[in-house]
Amino acid sequence: MQLIDNSTDTGQKSLSKTDLSRAIKQRAYTQGFDKVGLVKAEPLSHESQLLEEWLARGYQGTMQWMLREPAKRANPLELFPEAQSIIVVAENYYTPHEHSDSSDTGKISRYAWGDDYHDVMGEKLHSLLTWIESVRPDAKGKVCVDIQPVMDKAWAVRAGLGWLGKHTNVITPEFGSWIFIGEILINLELEFEGDLIEDHCGTCTLCIDACPTQAITEPYVLDSNKCISYATIELRSESIPVEISSNLSGWLYGCDICQDVCPWNRFQQTSGESRFEPRPGSVNSNLAEIIDLEPSVYAQQYRGSAMKRAKLTGLQRNARALLARKSNDNPASGDP
Repeated sequence: MQLIDNSTDTGQKSLSKTDLSRAIKQRAYTQGFDKVGLVKAEPLSHESQLLEEWLARGYQGTMQWMLREPAKRANPLELFPEAQSIIVVAENYYTPHEHSDSSDTGKISRYAWGDDYHDVMGEKLHSLLTWIESVRPDAKGKVCVDIQPVMDKAWAVRAGLGWLGKHTNVITPEFGSWIFIGEILINLELEFEGDLIEDHCGTCTLCIDACPTQAITEPYVLDSNKCISYATIELRSESIPVEISSNLSGWLYGCDICQDVCPWNRFQQTSGESRFEPRPGSVNSNLAEIIDLEPSVYAQQYRGSAMKRAKLTGLQRNARALLARKSNDNPASGDP
């Protein structure tokens, strides 16, 4: 049922909180989001404590930006003082393609196969905010997609979209963990969700057991220093630490091992967003071609891709590490 006549905003300020909240969720689904939840904008006390403990262990590695203003990460009012509510959305990005095991190529994390999710999600969230402003001219909001200091996973859990898995990714009953998360901080009081989704990981430890570098140090705790995704994307060093480079398992950019083994990902569904379909050479990339890439070709090839996060030097470093591993695994025989 159409809750709001989009042809006019006359009288919409008097729309009930329930109807406005329902209309916003309805519009979010129309925009292409797969899950939507509404929560109160307030400090995250428990999550803030966990973040501080994680940082105290140095588990952020060289990501020094995570040390800046941790209080702001846990308090949306520090980021947008007028916020009363948070609209939390999730979008399924799974597409039914598989990696190749060819040793001449490197595997790319599934999230980076298509167009950059920051752009795709950001476009939809800005469109949703514009619609809300047309309905409620007094509305003001701030769009957040990963790069803002917001604890995305904590808000997704609070909004009832899923639960935090032992691999530290949010798991949804409908789509597994193949989701992107985004938010709109907004100055409207909405009707908040009341039900959280119970943690269904149970006694399962498949993600912990499968990690080749033991980066999941305990359930729900990840040490970035040991993580293949961190090493191949965020680490800005000339070489990858040997304890990781010797266990890359063919990954050139990112790693999906903990998600691939998760039983909840058997419920995966194909995304309805065509922009998440793989670009040419994005499921696996030829290692020799990566090493020979010229900066101008790299800039053109990876424009609008999340893979630009690693920069050309990072991709080439990763490719060299994989080729070195291939050489060590298949030494040339000196005997006839």
